[in-house]
Amino acid sequence: MVRKGAGAVTYPLTSDPQAKPLVIANGRVIDPAQGIDGARAVVIDKGIIKQIAGSVPSEYGGAEVIDASGCWVVPGLADMHVHLREPGREDKETIATGTQAAAAGGFTAVACMPNTTPVLDEDSKIRYVIQRGGGCPCRIYPIGAITKALEGEELAPTGEMVQTGAVAVSDDGKSVARSNVMRNALNYSKSFNIPVICHSEESTLSAKGHMNEGLVSTRLGIRGIPVIAETICVSRDILLAEYTGARIHIAHVSTAGSVRLVREAKQRGVNVTAETCPHYITLTDEDIGMYDTNKKMNPPLRTAADREAIIAGLADGTIDVIASDHAPHTPEEKDVEFDNAAFGVIGLETSLAVVMTVLVAKGILTPAQMVDRMSVAPNRILGLPGGSLKAGSPADVTVINPSVKWTVDPAAFFSKSRNSPFIGMELTGAAVYTVLGGKTVYCRG
Repeated sequence: MVRKGAGAVTYPLTSDPQAKPLVIANGRVIDPAQGIDGARAVVIDKGIIKQIAGSVPSEYGGAEVIDASGCWVVPGLADMHVHLREPGREDKETIATGTQAAAAGGFTAVACMPNTTPVLDEDSKIRYVIQRGGGCPCRIYPIGAITKALEGEELAPTGEMVQTGAVAVSDDGKSVARSNVMRNALNYSKSFNIPVICHSEESTLSAKGHMNEGLVSTRLGIRGIPVIAETICVSRDILLAEYTGARIHIAHVSTAGSVRLVREAKQRGVNVTAETCPHYITLTDEDIGMYDTNKKMNPPLRTAADREAIIAGLADGTIDVIASDHAPHTPEEKDVEFDNAAFGVIGLETSLAVVMTVLVAKGILTPAQMVDRMSVAPNRILGLPGGSLKAGSPADVTVINPSVKWTVDPAAFFSKSRNSPFIGMELTGAAVYTVLGGKTVYCRG
């Protein structure tokens, strides 16, 4: 058992004691938490990492073997920003289909956001998600709401939700507009050693906007969302965190200004972390073209200068995490006029490959840095037991082929939805095996 923090639930390190021994051999083991990067064999017994050896130990000569020749063997990836839509919008996604998509993308853990129907704003709803996640091919960690019904007025019962299993709180989809409410949430969060995840959007500035405000929005005749709508909230929440001493995590950073604010706050010693998403390191508002609704999300795609600043922030560690912000929608919500289309894109099955293609293949991130941003850091921020292949850890492992080339075709996805911004893009790299608790839950092909 591992305890996340003061007063928090204890999460069992779920593994199958009946699982047969498994050896992942001949691969390049990359484990930044232990400083390991080289040819090794990962030995798994009864669902637990037994050891990392130079070769297959003789006593495991009869074990099942995954031949990882030419592949990277890394701690199971973790996505700390996912919308599974259940309860309430199972037409878009379910916990079952979302976790299947996660496993196919190489993820062994996801943290799901609370803006479901009904909102995850009390312990019974947190318990529902955990129970529905039992037996799924990916670990599920719910995030509770900051305020009841995401209305920004009255704090949700944080303590009860954390005791039940919530790993953080967020009003994702909305910013907590009232500063006194946000201050109280930050103060309360310190009692449970959890981060407050901030959706940074000043709604009076972003209202009725549909894409980044700038030259492209003017040319297309679409009302824009200015960068200041994000940065003004990032600034406020950083100042509140500095004042209260609480932990905040800035979600889906999309602007150069936000990167600068986070960088400066970290230099001052503020307890702030941040994430961005694969679409913000790959696409810009120019890619919307002739009103492509699969490239409509919130915050919106920004300029090339914003994209370059975000990439620089990932490279220097200002931005800690790459998360998908997987937001499935039905065709009826996307196959409409741009102004009427829903915000959001799916990403669980493309995140890894996009990062490998755009950042790793170009030498912007090393493979170890990629593993840090997509496994070590999200587990550390949320206080979860993953992120390392050290002996005694649950055997959550992702095997990655860095050379396989493929073209994005949402028709082949496990997700219920098809609203990918990367349709038709040629990518290099993919998860070929996903192992959860010593069991192979996904094998490519």
